[in-house]
Amino acid sequence: MAESERPRSPFAGKIDFSPRAPQRVLSPDEIGQILAAHLLYVETERRQGRRADFASADLSGIDFSARNLRRAKMDHAVLRGADFTRTHLQRANLIGAILIEAHLDGADLSGARLSGANLVSASLENAHLARADMEFALMAKAMLRGACLQAADMSGALLDDAVLTQADLREANLRGAGFREARLDGADLRDARLGGAFLVRASLRGADLRGAYLRLARLDGADLSGANLFGTEGLTQAQLDRAHCDGGTIPPDGLTRPDGLIGPDGLIGPDGLIGPDGLIGPDGLIGPDGLIDTTRRRIYRRPRCAASI
Repeated sequence: MAESERPRSPFAGKIDFSPRAPQRVLSPDEIGQILAAHLLYVETERRQGRRADFASADLSGIDFSARNLRRAKMDHAVLRGADFTRTHLQRANLIGAILIEAHLDGADLSGARLSGANLVSASLENAHLARADMEFALMAKAMLRGACLQAADMSGALLDDAVLTQADLREANLRGAGFREARLDGADLRDARLGGAFLVRASLRGADLRGAYLRLARLDGADLSGANLFGTEGLTQAQLDRAHCDGGTIPPDGLTRPDGLIGPDGLIGPDGLIGPDGLIGPDGLIGPDGLIDTTRRRIYRRPRCAASI
């Protein structure tokens, strides 16, 4: 495909991602003093100490692992390869920060501001990013396996080739986001907003998309094997026909899989849940023999994100 024919995000060109030269160079002693003052600031609930201000500083490769950096200012900082493993970064300001190949596994970034940040090839496995602002973030090839991104704003973000298997993306704003060849197997995308998103050749095997908004989403070559699309909004038959579906794919009302069936064995329940024999009980509860069993929990249910510390 010629470059001019490639689909482009509606957000392309609306923000400058070019790295800015750092305006500050801090010595190890200065960094230590800022961290000590910030810890006091957090522990005394802002009555003493001082909020850490690392804005526009070059902190590449610095070890911040397991530190408490809630509300810290790191906007436009250069944090290439920095270690934030299990770090507390709730409501931190990381707007425009350069976090290429940074380590953020298990970090808590709930409510953090990451708009325009560069997280290419960063590792955020099992990180908490609930309600984080991540508009236009660059996250190609990022590792987000098991991450909690519930209600995060990722509109216009670029996640090509990223790994989001088993990630929690419920109610996330993914409008115009790019997921070309991304892996979203087993991801929870219930009620996510995916209008205009690019999911070309993405893998969504076993993903839960119930209630998701998919108007104008590009699904060309996407793998929807075993995906639950029941109750999605804005999805057309033409979109579905361009994707790969199998016998376990559950389409929304009015649409069919390319094989012409609406679900396994052609039977579907009111909640989009299927029993092993194609039979369904009230509210999607099913027994092992296909009969109603009110003692069983609903399938396709995922636990909520763990509360932020």
